[in-house]
Amino acid sequence: MYNDNAFKLGLFGANCSSGRAVTMVPERWRASWRDNVALAQMADDAGLDFLLPIGRWKGYGGDTDYQGATFETITWATGLLAQTKRITVFGTVHAPLFPPIIAAKQMVTADHVGEGRFGLNIVCGWNEGEFDMFGVQPGDHERRYAQGQEWIDALSRIWTEDDFDFDGATFHLHGVRAKPKPWHATRPLIMNAGSSPDGKAFAIRNCDALFTTARRATDEEAPFEEAARDVVAAKEQARAQGREIGVYCVGVVTVRPTQREADDYVQHVEDNTDWNAVDSIMEMKGLNERPPEIRERIRAGYARGMGGLPLTGTPDSIAASLAQIARAGLNGIAISFVNYTDELPFFRDEVLPRLERLGLRTPAPEAP
Repeated sequence: MYNDNAFKLGLFGANCSSGRAVTMVPERWRASWRDNVALAQMADDAGLDFLLPIGRWKGYGGDTDYQGATFETITWATGLLAQTKRITVFGTVHAPLFPPIIAAKQMVTADHVGEGRFGLNIVCGWNEGEFDMFGVQPGDHERRYAQGQEWIDALSRIWTEDDFDFDGATFHLHGVRAKPKPWHATRPLIMNAGSSPDGKAFAIRNCDALFTTARRATDEEAPFEEAARDVVAAKEQARAQGREIGVYCVGVVTVRPTQREADDYVQHVEDNTDWNAVDSIMEMKGLNERPPEIRERIRAGYARGMGGLPLTGTPDSIAASLAQIARAGLNGIAISFVNYTDELPFFRDEVLPRLERLGLRTPAPEAP
């Protein structure tokens, strides 16, 4: 993230089996450790900016046990930071599940391994099926974010102070001392993907990056007008608090030499959707109570990549879409593929040079 790229690019979800594709196709992402190391090094060499994992503790079931095999994200990040040179690697941390002193120490360790390249994606929690395994009740939105605020306040003090007490409604810490501090005494980047008003307010108050939804409208002149309004609002609210915040979105990329090849592959993936897993996700999130047309739209969106913005086409069309997202004011995007290591090389060789010609990216630096 510490570079001159005007529009940041990252990879999302590679720590989980099947990644973001709820599909049964045999080439779907397996997410072995070797897969993840190979992908991280490929992304690092290509000049991509970040790797963002999903904090998942329990699979969604279905015929594939979607996201049933996952790596814990701080450990995952530490291992990948040791195998890379420039790329930022995030850990996705559920605040209610990680005591702040342990989390702070884990993340400082990762930050030193990566010499300042670790980032924190803080999650205040929603998945009650997972939380039940820990004997933890996430509570309502207001309580979750109040607890998250205490957690991040405690974390910030642990990263910068010693020999202090912290007494909040949830956390009671006494005689806290934790060394070393983050690399070069600069705290890791912090991001959040809260979508509710409470979640967005939390991110604007505490984080360097907010992940939001970007939906394509039918207006060809301003296809991301709604996202642009959200970006302006978030950045204005942050500046009113004396802060700057970056705004990012999530996308699902299928890029092929021709539009027909891209469309055919998307159809192949959708024809093999793990609908039992999709329905399990819908049930777990309480979405089956929505009106039928809204429920079906959400269900179809999950089948296409867990609701990420679908970007399907040729290198020219993918680059043009990313340029439209950048013009809407977004600072970057986290993308996924059905199989990351199989599909990233074509994206690297064909899409990245087009983004460089558009002034959105700089060429990948030579390996140090």
